[in-house]
Amino acid sequence: MTAGRTDARPAAPAAGRAARRRIWLLLAAGVLAGIDIGAKAWAQNALVDAPIEAWPVNLQLAFNPGMAFSFAADAPAGVVITVAGLITAAIAVWAWRSAPTARLPWRAAIAAILGGAVANVIDRAGDSVVTDYLHTGWWPTFNLADVFIVLGGISIVVLSFLGSEHEPAEQPPSD
Repeated sequence: MTAGRTDARPAAPAAGRAARRRIWLLLAAGVLAGIDIGAKAWAQNALVDAPIEAWPVNLQLAFNPGMAFSFAADAPAGVVITVAGLITAAIAVWAWRSAPTARLPWRAAIAAILGGAVANVIDRAGDSVVTDYLHTGWWPTFNLADVFIVLGGISIVVLSFLGSEHEPAEQPPSD
């Protein structure tokens, strides 16, 4: 080793870390969306006229023209798609802006919400309905995207009580 040289890896620049965090958040959201879209494709093929009873959650095919809990089910399809798309776009902007400084649990929760929202918008784009397949008998039929959105939302609420969303700013080394 020469004087002044260390083998320690230099800290990644903030811009590089921000980009990596954004990419990982979007990748996680994409994986979750893909899982739900795959499950919906399976449900549309496997559950037609053949529900599967698997207490406490049965697999039963249903189609929802509205949003959560069939809200706005009677609204024109274009309005529902537009509103769902705008909400998803707002979530994507929030994810993009939050990712560089948000702590990992927050990024995971945001990715779950974004992944679920994207999956439902993609599903709705084809035929103006969302495919649902998880049925309890005491709750409206839902899908994995809905589970991701709800768990992400619950996580955000819990995390907000536990502490700061953002990591502390990096302090320059003191002399």
